[in-house]
Amino acid sequence: MATKTSENDWQLRIFDSLSYPTRILAPDGTIVAVNRRLKEKIDRNAEQTIGQKSEDIKHLFRTVTQSSAGGEVKPTLTDAVKKKSGKSIVFTTTDSQGRQRWEDRVFSPILDDNGDVVYIIESFRDITKIKTLEKLYSGMRELIDNVVQSSVSGIMAADRRGNIILMNRAAEELFGYTIAEADEVNIEDFYPEGVAREVMRKLRDPSLGERGKLPITKVNIRTRDGEEIPVEMTAAIIYDEGKESATAAIFNDLREKLAVEQKLKEAQAQVVQSEKMASLGRLAAGVAHEINNPLTSILMYGNIMQEKLEAGSPNKKNLDYILEDAERCKEIVKNLLAYSRQTNPKRDIFLINALVNESLGLIRDQKLFVHVEVIKDLADNLIYIDADKNQLNQVVINLIINAIDAMEGNGTLILKTYGEPRTGKAYLEVSDTGCGIPEENLNKVFDPFFTTKAPGKGTGLGLSMAYGVLEENRGHIKVKETGPQGTTIIMELPALADSDGLPFDSIG
Repeated sequence: MATKTSENDWQLRIFDSLSYPTRILAPDGTIVAVNRRLKEKIDRNAEQTIGQKSEDIKHLFRTVTQSSAGGEVKPTLTDAVKKKSGKSIVFTTTDSQGRQRWEDRVFSPILDDNGDVVYIIESFRDITKIKTLEKLYSGMRELIDNVVQSSVSGIMAADRRGNIILMNRAAEELFGYTIAEADEVNIEDFYPEGVAREVMRKLRDPSLGERGKLPITKVNIRTRDGEEIPVEMTAAIIYDEGKESATAAIFNDLREKLAVEQKLKEAQAQVVQSEKMASLGRLAAGVAHEINNPLTSILMYGNIMQEKLEAGSPNKKNLDYILEDAERCKEIVKNLLAYSRQTNPKRDIFLINALVNESLGLIRDQKLFVHVEVIKDLADNLIYIDADKNQLNQVVINLIINAIDAMEGNGTLILKTYGEPRTGKAYLEVSDTGCGIPEENLNKVFDPFFTTKAPGKGTGLGLSMAYGVLEENRGHIKVKETGPQGTTIIMELPALADSDGLPFDSIG
């Protein structure tokens, strides 16, 4: 290096004390000076490099055995001289042990009083650790992104203002927004009114668990179309130096799970109901047989006595009451035997529409329909079913009479039939405009002997008998809907074919 003088001694001391290996170049790339840090890294004596062109120095560091970008020094240097501004370039090299290393070279021009470049300061920075961390972080970020995007659960994050900053594909499908579209809405738009604030309240409530963590919670979310969907969610607040910076949540759609649970619940209820019906059926059969014999005697001897009584006998009226109640008991016994299904079903193939028309015609007391409007909404195609027609006639007649009773003889009765080719099912609905079934009675309507009618008006066996008949004919019966506007009872039966004679997918 040039001889130090008192005038520039402080400048040389500053140059020599720089923490990065540094050298000074002429505008043409000739090495003018090197600092101490660079001398420590050079393979040969510093004096041997001064006066040489920088592009001729192939191996600046002891660890460097190969440079993959050595030819780019001069263009970068030339660019810094031409534009009179700082430039940098990153080199990749391989050390003696075959490890990849990175080096950042910064070219800073020194201008004279006229604004011309007289020297270039070139600094060398080993950025291997930084690049290694960047590469590691990039790999981890890519892995995390792949995990997030491949998750079947919806994952979403929002900043403190509620702006969406992350949505995976499952969340896009669940909410109906793409990540680009989500930029235009706030996190509160993804929930029914007040739910988002309630979630944040729970997140900040230490009594509900760990600070900033929400345990599994069931809420409703709102899609882009305004549909509310039940989900199971967990959430967390993301903190930066102890301050809230963002929130993240994971959502699982509960619709399929709830549907399965409902089907399981219904199946369990049907099993319980079937077992109860079977048990009560056996009991009903035994009771009916035990009562039938003495009842027959009462009716027989009562009729004999009635024939022998004189026309004006004071006992005639009392005997009429006895025979009337005995006949009612006989009808109850008949229903008990029907409920216990002591008769074998006689299957036949017939149209479901014919079942409706025939059942209406079999109702003897047509005065029931004086103030009732009957609407028949029957299927246009021909839907055949294979069942005991007489049994089903009894069921339909019972449903019609129940509907008229519920309307107190004044209202609208709708009889609707339709088929579902995909499932191979035929359906018959009986709807009324009565007062509906109280919620507390919904689980009891098919129970034997349950009735809301006044004493002497019903036995409570009609719907339970209907339930048993439908089960016996491979079908089902249930309350489809009920409320102040009325009630709809639906019968489901296996169908055989549609109007073109084509078989349905399933026959039950």
